[in-house]
Parts: sequence; structure tokens; C-alpha cells
Amino acid sequence: MEAAIFFPLLLLIQQPLALNAYCPTDCSCANPQSIFCSERLSPSVPQELPRNVKYLYLFQNGIEALSSEDFSGLDQLEMLDLSQNKLSELPGRAFEHLATLRNLDLSSNQITHIAEHSFSGLAILERLYLFDNRIESIHPAAFQGLERLLELKLQKNLLTVLPELHLPKLLLLDLSFNRIPPPGLSDLSTPNLESLKLAGLGLATLNEELLRNLANLRELDVSHNQLHVVPQAISKARGLTGLNLAANPMGKLRREDLQDLTSLQQLDLSALKLLGFPEGFQDLFPRLVMLTAAENPFNCVCELAWLPGWLQSRKMSLGQPEKTRCHFPPRNAGKELSSMKFLDFGCPATTAASSIIISSTAKLLLLTTPSEATPAPPELLPSDKPSVMADGDAPVTFQPSPSSTVQDPTVAPLCPNGGACQLEPQAPSECTCLLGASESCCETQEESLEVVEIPTVTSAPNKPDIVARESTSTAIQLDLHRYVDARPRIRGIRLTYWNLSGPDKRPMLLNLPTSYVKYTLRGLQPNSTYYICATPPR
Repeated sequence: MEAAIFFPLLLLIQQPLALNAYCPTDCSCANPQSIFCSERLSPSVPQELPRNVKYLYLFQNGIEALSSEDFSGLDQLEMLDLSQNKLSELPGRAFEHLATLRNLDLSSNQITHIAEHSFSGLAILERLYLFDNRIESIHPAAFQGLERLLELKLQKNLLTVLPELHLPKLLLLDLSFNRIPPPGLSDLSTPNLESLKLAGLGLATLNEELLRNLANLRELDVSHNQLHVVPQAISKARGLTGLNLAANPMGKLRREDLQDLTSLQQLDLSALKLLGFPEGFQDLFPRLVMLTAAENPFNCVCELAWLPGWLQSRKMSLGQPEKTRCHFPPRNAGKELSSMKFLDFGCPATTAASSIIISSTAKLLLLTTPSEATPAPPELLPSDKPSVMADGDAPVTFQPSPSSTVQDPTVAPLCPNGGACQLEPQAPSECTCLLGASESCCETQEESLEVVEIPTVTSAPNKPDIVARESTSTAIQLDLHRYVDARPRIRGIRLTYWNLSGPDKRPMLLNLPTSYVKYTLRGLQPNSTYYICATPPR
């Protein structure tokens, strides 16, 4: 009876010893087919590995060199992870004994060259990761024989030339952050490619023929390039479900560049210097589920009021909402765009956001009041107080100079009935009234006002000191030559301007040097009337 009880106890004690006999030093072999040797700190591959191992993880070991003998006899190995080591080269046929290998990770090493036979013997390899090395060149035949390759990652290397890739089953190709020229049709014989990543290549355009021939393309990443507009070639890839345009110097988007991408589900527009979105943007992508637009200087005025409601109604995910904030106008600066309410955008309570229309041509308006009314401010004659009344159609950002300030309304009191206070040095304040109002308190009069509309350049009689030379959809350029020439002793120019149409009628002040005889005034609200005044600095 004692022997019958003792024998099974002896087996329990001996069994762990048998399992651990095949586990290399400083490795974990809880599963005999999976060996983890992370942070082993040895310059070579461990020896006496069990022959039935399928998954071998040797990352962060400090391995400096490989040889074909290191993997001899491992005829069942499917996964080999050699990432984050100190490999500087891959000897020819180093993996020729690994006929069953499907996944090879050599990322984050110091490899500088891929030789002709570096991957010989890997007939069924499916995933090859070479990113984050120092690879400068790849032999033209290095990838021959990899007919089953599905994923090839070459990003973050020093490549200047891309070998022709004849990989019929390849689904994912990442060439990002190299020094190669834009790939063309002859470079990629990858008819089944679904994901192409070309970030950080310095691209100014894309090959239209290439994208047209990648009929299965679903994901395209062209972020961190030099694209000033959305390339027309992208419209040829109508099956795209994911598009990353982030960190390109675009400034604005055009509806026509995006209108063919109706299959998009994910769109990244981060860091494009966008102030807003093109008209009708919300109708372009019926399948969109993820929009990322972080790190843009959004001008949160009424034209953008549709966005939070659209995100909610579509149950849209907004990527990086904490980095998607308003920059302008000052009252909304710093607010998370997705959390704003409709009225926060300054929209009239009775006006729907969708009804706001910005015309493409700015106008300048000159006013004449009826003779029996109190005279309006003097016309633009050479004096210390030239002014121009402007109807800014489209400027939508405000970028103040370091010396610009917002005048406290207690210092510059507002006039009644929407009038603006005209500040002049050594003179009493005067009121400038809104269109259709006059008298000392800016009361509405029945007499009509004469409005003169001139599309680009308007000047009042007698050669005014301030002239609007150009007006675009984003700015009005002021010509201050005459103002400066008439005052040779002034040390600077103080520009004061008011939005006579918006809810915030506080004057904005800009202090300019006299060398700025042409100055582009930006940041005006759309569909608003402005009063602009120049005086010497106080």
C-alpha cells in the first residue's frame, strides 16, 4: 500500500523537470510550442531550442549576428520575432531552414542592406516587418520567391530607391518616411493591394495611373507630405474606405476634390490648417463613421455651427476631440468643438446654420445720408482720422499681432442702437452708426441710404488715405501709402476696426510700424460691415 501511494507522488515531482529540460536559460516556456526570451541580453540566438517550437520570441535580447545554423532543425517554426535587437546585417540564407515560417519580424534593428538571398527558403512567408531600421538599399531580387507575402512594412528607413515589387498577393505595403521618389505603376506589381501607406515621403502629387490600377485599394495614407490640395488622383480610388490627409499644408478643402469618395468610413484631416469645412461637406460621405480633424485652427462662427449636431445625429466618432478646438473668434478660443452648442457659434436665433451663404466676392460700401439728418463721419480726406466702411464677405480668421489688444468697452463706450464709438486722439468720441441709422443716437430713419457697390477696389472722392486694394474670400488688403506719406513724423500706425454687424462690437486695435504701408486685415466675420480707422500711436 505504501508503494502504491508513493509512486504517483514521484511522477508529480519529476514531470516539471522533464518540461523545463528544453527551455533555454532566461526564457519562458509555459507552452512548449511558444518560447519567450525577451530581455535575455545575449549577443547570439539561444541554442538547443526544442524542435517542435512554433512561436519564438527573441525581442530585446541584444542579438548582434545571425547564421543559418541558429535555426537548424526548427522545421515547425511559424513565427520568429527578432525585433529590437542589434542586428546590422542579414547574411544570405540565414533563414533557409525555416520552410514553415509565416511571420518574420526584424523591426527596430540597425540593418543597413537587404541582400539578394536574405529571405531565401521562406516560400510561404506572409508577413515581413523591416520597419525602423537603417536600410539604405535592397537588392532588386531580395523579395523574389515571396509569392505568398501579404504584408510588407518598410517604413522609417533610409531608402532612396524602391526595387520593383512583384508580389501578387500583397495586401498591405508601408513605405512611409523614406527618401524614395513617388512610386509609379511600374514600381508596384501588386494587383490585390488593399492598404498603401506613403506618409512622409515629401510628395507634392500622386501618380494617377497607379491609383487607377489599384482596383482593390481600401486604405490610403498620404499624411505628412507637401500636398497643397487634395490630389486629383485620389478621386480615381473610389473604393477607399480610409483616407489620411493629415499634416499637409492645405489650408482649405474643396468640395469637388472629395465628392467622389462616397465609400469613405474613416477620414483624417488633422493639422491641415483648416479654418472650417467646404459647403456641403456633411453630405459628401454617407458611410463615414470616424472623422479626425485635430490640431486645426477652427474659426467657430455660424458657418461651422452644423458640425456638433451632425456628429451626434450620425453617431459619428470624432478622433482626438481634446485636440479639436476652436482658435477663433476670441470668445470661443480653446473650446472643444464637439461640445459647443448652436448658439455658441454666434448664429442668429432665427437663422438655421444651413442657410448661411458666403459669397465669393467681397464688397466695399460707401454711405451718404439724407441732408436733414445728422451728417455721417467725414469722408476719407487727408487727416488724422481716415476711415473706410467695408463689407467683409469671407475672411474668417483673426491672427492678432503681438501688440494687438481688445479694447475694454468701459474705455471705449459703445454707441446706442448698435453704433460704434470712433476714437480719435485729442478729440471727443463720435458715433458711427449702422446702415440705415443716423442722428446722434443712431435712430433708424425712413430715408433711404445710397449704397455704392464696387467688387474689388473702392475709393472715396478726394483720394482717401486708406484704400482697399484687394479683397478675397479670406482677407482685405489695405493700402496705407497716402496715410504714411502725409504724416512723415509718425512713429507707427494704430488701426482700429469694429464689426458693426456682429454681437461683439468692441473695437480691435492693431499697432503697425510705418513700413507696413500695405497690410492685409484678416479675421473678419462673414457677412458683416466693418468700420476701419487709422490714427498715429498714442
